[in-house]
Parts: sequence; structure tokens; C-alpha cells
Amino acid sequence: MGSLAMSRFVVLSMFLIQTALAGNFYQDFGNIWGGDRAKIMNGGQLMTLSLDQASGSGFQSKTQYMYGKFDMQMKLVPGDSAGTVTTCYMSSLGSGSTHYEIDMEFLGNSTGQPYLLHTNIFTQGQGNREQQFYLWFDPTQDFHTYSILWNPRSIIFSVDGRPIRQFKNLESNGIPYVKGQPMWLFASLWDAEDWATRGGLVKTDWSQAPFTAGYRNFNSQACAWPGSCSSTSSAGGSSWFNQELDVTGQQLIKWAQSRYMVYNYCTDHRRFPQGVPPECAFN
Repeated sequence: MGSLAMSRFVVLSMFLIQTALAGNFYQDFGNIWGGDRAKIMNGGQLMTLSLDQASGSGFQSKTQYMYGKFDMQMKLVPGDSAGTVTTCYMSSLGSGSTHYEIDMEFLGNSTGQPYLLHTNIFTQGQGNREQQFYLWFDPTQDFHTYSILWNPRSIIFSVDGRPIRQFKNLESNGIPYVKGQPMWLFASLWDAEDWATRGGLVKTDWSQAPFTAGYRNFNSQACAWPGSCSSTSSAGGSSWFNQELDVTGQQLIKWAQSRYMVYNYCTDHRRFPQGVPPECAFN
């Protein structure tokens, strides 16, 4: 067996050993791209995505959603992952004012340097709401749970059940919210060496390819589209549909943002010399 084939075998074996039963990738996802770089294994319990110099890979949910709570366990690219971006996000795929998106992107780094979790929210085609965090663990050593809660009240990003960011529905204050457009859930692994690591200063080392990330235990409590969505019609009960952060949740966000946040658009006055976006006064 050649060294490249052996490296693929070792990486995939590591993912297989740690796989547990959960949602089925055959049933839940389609539109898989990247050829054999995207692999469903263990009877649909595990998906691995790989990136080489020719292409990345990814997948898309078969269902569109209008609000929901989405959990995905991920194990990120180990070693020198500079230039790579591993994602799990939601998008309406619309254009202009019909484009909505809720992003979690994991920006790779040189060996021994921390990953950066990049979050962003698009409403009516407008993003520029980035918050970035270092993680308080090594996300390449094991699977961890990354979650998006999207309901009529707020959007909450969580890591292993700890909320790290909240974007509130502030339509009463004239601020657009993510609503009115159903979204798919996507995941991908791709090359973004022009910006991902230290603003593009550190490039992808293709001698380390293939780069591989693992996904498992997808869980959704959500309203499928088309269809009605309310606290009584939502899948998995109504708790997520009306969920807001309690005092403990607010404290956990303060903990994460005080210790691990490395960029917040709401404090970037050089970027917004005329004043930061209006939601910054509330979120």
C-alpha cells in the first residue's frame, strides 16, 4: 500500500473507531459533491469529507427547514490544517435580499496553533456580523457537538451545549432578522488559503493532503418546509421553538466571550467608522 493510500486508511480508521449510532446520513443528506472525497460509512452513521489539491467535498440536507435546533458532532482536520475551512452552516441559497445564512466555519492553522471558529449571520443579503472564537479544547482529538438554535426569538450558537453567541430578533427596532426564507443545512471542507489562516499569510501545505474531517450524530428538532411551524407543530416538542437564554446561559456566553472571543464586529470601530451596526446595542 502506498504512503498516500496508507494515510487515507489510517485517518478513516480513526474516525470509524469513534463512531456512535445517531441520525443516518443516507436518509438525511444528499447533493454530495467531491466524488470519493465524501464517504458515508458505518451504515450511514458517519460521514467523512476530504480535501486535496484538486477538490474539496461537501453535502446538503435533503430537507429545507423553517426554524429548528440542529446539532452536529464534528472532528476537525488534525495536524497542519492551515488554509483549510471546515464548515457546518445553514443557507437559503437565495440571492440579494432573499439570501439568509447562519454560519459556523472552522479555520485551520499551523500545527500546534489553535483553530478559529468563525460565526456570521446574513439577513436580507447582508452579512458582516462576524464573531470569532478560539476553542477551549483540541477539536482534532475527538468529536464535539456544534449547535445552531434558530427560532422566532433568537439565534444561538453553542459548543458542547455551552452557548457562545446570541443574535436576537430585533425587528421591533427596525433590525432585519433571519425569517421568511427556509434554509438547508450544509457541510463542507474546502481550501481558502487566500484568507483563512492569518488573513492568508499562511498557505495550505499540500504535502499534508488529503485533509480529512468527520461528521456524525446529526440531530434536528425542526420544522420542515413546506409546512406550518409553531410551538405546537414543531418536531421534537416545543421547547426549542420558544427557547431563550436564562441567567445561566447569559453567564456562559459572557464566559466564552471574555475568555475565547478574538474578534467581534461590534467593537471594530475602524471597520465601521460611522458607527457599528445597530444590533450591537442589544446583542
